[in-house]
Amino acid sequence: MDFRETIVALSSGRLPAGVAVVRASGPKTRFVIETISGKPGLPRRAVLRSLKLADGSILDRGLVIFFPAPDSFTGEDVAEFHVHGGRAVVSALLRRLTEFDGVRNADAGEFTRRAFLNGKLDLVKTEALADLINAETEAQRRFAARNADGAQSELYELWRRRLIRARAMLEADIDFADEDDVPGSVADLAWQDMAQLSREIERHLNGFHAAEIIRDGFDVVILGAPNAGKSSLFNALARRDAAIVSDEPGTTRDLLELSLDLEGLKVNITDTAGLRDAAGKVESIGIERARNRAKQADLVLLLEDMSAKSAASSAPPDVQCLKIGTKLDLAGASHPQGYDFLISSQTGEGLPELLKEIGSKASAMAERAGDILPSRLRHVELLNESHALLNRALASDKTETELRAEDLRLVSEQLGRIIGAVDVEDLLDVIFSQFCIGK
Repeated sequence: MDFRETIVALSSGRLPAGVAVVRASGPKTRFVIETISGKPGLPRRAVLRSLKLADGSILDRGLVIFFPAPDSFTGEDVAEFHVHGGRAVVSALLRRLTEFDGVRNADAGEFTRRAFLNGKLDLVKTEALADLINAETEAQRRFAARNADGAQSELYELWRRRLIRARAMLEADIDFADEDDVPGSVADLAWQDMAQLSREIERHLNGFHAAEIIRDGFDVVILGAPNAGKSSLFNALARRDAAIVSDEPGTTRDLLELSLDLEGLKVNITDTAGLRDAAGKVESIGIERARNRAKQADLVLLLEDMSAKSAASSAPPDVQCLKIGTKLDLAGASHPQGYDFLISSQTGEGLPELLKEIGSKASAMAERAGDILPSRLRHVELLNESHALLNRALASDKTETELRAEDLRLVSEQLGRIIGAVDVEDLLDVIFSQFCIGK
């Protein structure tokens, strides 16, 4: 990345729109503003200006805001041009800006990458910013906003400082063991704090599944025998004919998925092939996929047709399950016992109650949303390595203190990799590729 270049891009949404925001960042920013619209206004103040083409004709009239370095998103001189959101207007403005030497169109995520390299963001805040942009539900927005505000980074930095302090205490104990002003209990205090830190990291790691539910969704799998009403329920939840419904067994042979917003959480619903023994080759593949998908679910809806005597199916062990009696409209006045819910996908009876229960179970599993949780698998992998190294140091009480202190140094290094303080160059392309061009 060449910081001598100034980058420009559309930073607002899809065109056409009422207003479009074009952003510029880099050393030529002030020169560009002065050339096409006149002297910049006061920092961070919007001024109405005419934007001019090279021949002096008016391109558009809009607001211009100048953010001088270092008090900007990227840490460089930044400008925002708020213009009318027509495709021709934005295209003309981008062409005009890139006519200047040293000004080019930005790559995906390049504004945020410059913010990171200029110390405006750490990696955890950067990843949270990507999550905030992609948030689809209220829970995702709250979770991402909290991490983007630095709560997660502050926790990992606090842990690093505790590790550094513990190492300092141990080294003092090593170097000044014969000195009267270094108490003999200083190493014991350090190890007590490290044991507490190990417990804190373990609790933090245990919250990852709650974070997965918030970010990726609560997984619900619909399971049952052929013609148990699985696809009818799936269509009723989707409010459209997403799956083929037929009296012929085995019409669903692959996994069909939809996402709902329940209780502010993303809930993923998966329709599966009917479970039976006598099935053809293709259907058998679908049944195997259904069983494997159910094993990974947070909740299984086990459907049985109350209007016909069909073979009962079973849910995988160790997975939450709701037993659902279907086709309530055809079952008559007397209903079999032992169901958690009775529904009719045709009339909608029982569906609001079922959706409410699914939302409640999703909320219960994501109840740690208010805690600071690891938000990426990358964090979990590094935290697991940190936890293992820390436990090794704690368990090696017969080992020389110097070697145990070295393990603590490795722990602090792993934590540093999470927030981007240590050796993360290989991660940058992957992380910043998640952003849109204007971010």
